[in-house]
Amino acid sequence: MTSPASRAEARAPAGLVTGGLARRHRRERQVGILLLVFSSVSILTTFGIVAVLLLESSAFFRQVSLGEFLGGTRWSMVERSFGILPLLTGSLVIAAGAAVVALPLGLMAAIYLSEYAAARVRQILKPVLEILAGVPTVVYGYFALTFVTPNLIKPLFPNADTYNALSAAIVMGIMIIPLVSSLSEDAMYAVPRALREGAYALGATRFEVATRTVVPAALSGIIASFILAISRAIGETMIVTIAAGAAPNLTLNPLRSVQTMTAYIAQVSQGEAPHGSLEYKTIFAVGLALFAITLLMNIISGIVLRRYREVYE
Repeated sequence: MTSPASRAEARAPAGLVTGGLARRHRRERQVGILLLVFSSVSILTTFGIVAVLLLESSAFFRQVSLGEFLGGTRWSMVERSFGILPLLTGSLVIAAGAAVVALPLGLMAAIYLSEYAAARVRQILKPVLEILAGVPTVVYGYFALTFVTPNLIKPLFPNADTYNALSAAIVMGIMIIPLVSSLSEDAMYAVPRALREGAYALGATRFEVATRTVVPAALSGIIASFILAISRAIGETMIVTIAAGAAPNLTLNPLRSVQTMTAYIAQVSQGEAPHGSLEYKTIFAVGLALFAITLLMNIISGIVLRRYREVYE
């Protein structure tokens, strides 16, 4: 059966039909061009950021060698020593501590929501858990400084610094739990019901189905959520600025005060460094290193997704 519009076009003169189709194709092309412009904004913005980082960083590396920047063990503007290892180590120590907190807790929460919780409970708990992601990071920072450090860290480790990496890592881990649990639960929820029923038919328990069938089947999504959460932890600013301190110490001791790359950028960006000075240019050099790390994490995430991706029909 033909539609009324098709019958109307059949009765209309050929010239009118051709003109109407031409106008429709012209409008479609215009819409396509408009959508292309909108979608190109993010790409152009990324290229712009990279261009600015490379341009400004090149001015920095004309005064400081790349070897000193990557291999130096001291970061001090007073002594004109710009080795990024203290900032890099501080970022990685806090990110690793946050991962220790968030990855197992987030995965267990995802397993519960996907395999154990009733539909009604899941509809309530998942939005409640995701509220943690909506809390401002400055609130998390002051929570770490005023509650976690004096009430949890100091009683257990009296020699810990007031500003320390451990409290920042714990609170940051709490902050990224929703990221891990939500993405992992979505990946596990997408596993076909037939796989679960097949495992139950073979006599597997619910825990065995969850850990030996569902989790391996959703492994690509779970690992991607882990990498994304770690990238989020490396790029976090306010928590580490408030709770971890501003001392660029080259140490793996989480009880010491450290400074991360993001915290350093926030400190120098407050306007104390004169525009065009070497101190000002360090912002872009550190930003370029941070961009390279996050880009590497995204590349690893893409490789993992392609390597372990499961397609179900």
